[in-house]
Amino acid sequence: MLTGKKVLVTGGAGFIGSNLVELLLDQHNKVTVLDNFATGKRENLRPFAANPDFKLIEGDIRDYDSCLAAAQGQDFILHEAALGSVPRSIKDPATSTDVNIGGFVKMLFAAVECKVKRFVYAASSSTYGDSAALPKVEENIGKPLSPYAITKYVNELYAENFHKLYGIDCIGLRYFNVFGRRQSPDGAYAAVIPQFAAALISRKSPVINGDGTYSRDFTYIDNVLSANLLALETENPAALNQVYNVACGSAADLNELFAELRTNLGKFDPEILKIEAVHGPDRPGDIPHSLADISKIEKLLDYKVKVPFAEGIRLAAEFYWHRNN
Repeated sequence: MLTGKKVLVTGGAGFIGSNLVELLLDQHNKVTVLDNFATGKRENLRPFAANPDFKLIEGDIRDYDSCLAAAQGQDFILHEAALGSVPRSIKDPATSTDVNIGGFVKMLFAAVECKVKRFVYAASSSTYGDSAALPKVEENIGKPLSPYAITKYVNELYAENFHKLYGIDCIGLRYFNVFGRRQSPDGAYAAVIPQFAAALISRKSPVINGDGTYSRDFTYIDNVLSANLLALETENPAALNQVYNVACGSAADLNELFAELRTNLGKFDPEILKIEAVHGPDRPGDIPHSLADISKIEKLLDYKVKVPFAEGIRLAAEFYWHRNN
């Protein structure tokens, strides 16, 4: 349990960021959020506005002065700010690169200048690219399949380089298809689980890209929160300046995902059980299969899967149903 620390969460108005803010405040830390609300939502931060330990800086990680102002006096930085989505990066690679690499470097250098103790950042399973090996082991990656994947791999290279040059301790967490409360179903680049849930609740057929056999290591948000806290708390020198898979170590394909979500939402509305998915074309830049080897994070950070896939889907279904009803 981390307590009494000053922690900056970049992208704190986002899905993962706002959950981290909530947990850190619950554990009596002082939390600053830096967000430009390009993708984050103000409503995600509203519950914390009156908390004297919470501070919001509205700014952009591409602006170095904003990074310096946010990093000043912090013990730790959790860097969640990024432009996510493979399709978004294919449509607009320049902006994804500007934010995800340019902003990352500015934030990381601000951490160096402000003598922040540790920089923990959101890496991505997309880094494994065209590697067909399963499960995915941290040291074995392929060629990236999208501009987004390139940006996240470059972040890892910069973190390693900055540790060698400036001595800052960094930990990268390669998230595998995170889902759960506060993940938005809105917009062209919404993730698959909230998209499916929104369609089913509206009694519409979700669209599955391809034949539905692409598989993912879907990871409930509480597992990600646990990994971040472990990365901040560890005193094990061997655990620092590493990159870790953050996942459940099990995979489900899109057809299984749809069936599981339909079953859980069908408990609230039996009409949902009659809905069938429709299939569209494969999505460019997608990795066919993703399954994490989590032995490294288990060994070095003492990580344990808190919420397995089926339980996570049940919790997510409850969240989306009650949010919409």
